[in-house]
Amino acid sequence: MSGSTDPFDRKALDRRVAAVRERLADDAADGVVCFPSSNLRYLTGIAETPGERHFLYLLPIEGDPALLVPELSAADVRGTAPDTEVRSWSDEDDPVPAVRRLLVDRGVREGRLLVDDTMWARFTQDLRTAAPEAEWGLASEVLDDVRVRKDDAEIAAIERASGIADSVLADLRDLGSDVVGMTEAELAELIDDRLSERGGEAPAFETIVASGANGAKPHHHRGDRPIEEGDPVVLDFGTRVDGYPSDQTRTLVFDGEPDDRFREVHRIVRRAQRAGVEAVEPGVSASAVDEAARSVIESAGYGEAFVHRTGHGVGLDVHEEPYAVAGNDRILEPGMVLSVEPGVYLEGEFGIRIEDLVVVTADGARRLNRTDRGWSC
Repeated sequence: MSGSTDPFDRKALDRRVAAVRERLADDAADGVVCFPSSNLRYLTGIAETPGERHFLYLLPIEGDPALLVPELSAADVRGTAPDTEVRSWSDEDDPVPAVRRLLVDRGVREGRLLVDDTMWARFTQDLRTAAPEAEWGLASEVLDDVRVRKDDAEIAAIERASGIADSVLADLRDLGSDVVGMTEAELAELIDDRLSERGGEAPAFETIVASGANGAKPHHHRGDRPIEEGDPVVLDFGTRVDGYPSDQTRTLVFDGEPDDRFREVHRIVRRAQRAGVEAVEPGVSASAVDEAARSVIESAGYGEAFVHRTGHGVGLDVHEEPYAVAGNDRILEPGMVLSVEPGVYLEGEFGIRIEDLVVVTADGARRLNRTDRGWSC
């Protein structure tokens, strides 16, 4: 664990590179190739978005890592990664020979190479052209096990992002009946603006505002439906701090009284969420967290209406290991961060989801979201 508050300081990056090299040895792989992705940022601190030009990072099991970037990006990249060799190619060049030279120079052109799981097909094809004798695999074979445990700086960033989301949720409760008459899209825009005003870098994902019967669609896209008195509204949103996201969900009624069925189901989901959080501790499997929450909902007769996993890990990606889902035997360890978010979705009526992020501690778990989980404002 690091005492630094910067998740991308030199010591953190060096530790990650060393850990990945250990995993490469265990996996009998000769190197990993990243393109603009969360893996690239995790290993280099470079926050680049995918584009049409070849932007590749090679981490060989032995020898110095290197970046191959467009010439127009080279100066900025050298300033961001001063300890890494940066090679460039111009728009007049075919980048494939430059890729081939890099692989040859690092002695991995005929080895086993792992590529970013999200790498665009055109770049994987050019890698295959540059190294036709190589064997190929996915970077997740080694990166998942390294990234799954967060250091102190990573956890602190997620916790700050969670605090921002909590403060915006408190703002929404204070609005109360003023929300009635807003469309889902208008409320989502308000949430995004408040996240920014509170210090968030950007929404961690598309903010979900699902009112009334739309709440029965777990990943409903905001629309023009006005929020009405008595409507249950599923609110799922987060922001980023130092690149790390928050993710929380509450189901609120901003004015009026919901019916008895909603009240009953909300109590069930709240019990399920509490049971899931209480199941989180070192040494238990991720599937055990799913079972703890799911069994509450199934016992109440709503098992078929709980249509997704109980949770997912959170890091630079909003969804990553460990996944709290049946069959996942990954054992929870201190430093893992995951969501616990059971839900019940009744088509044509309403949906209810309650979600917090929790961090696995030495002897249990600690919630990173602390706002009230009830439905009233």
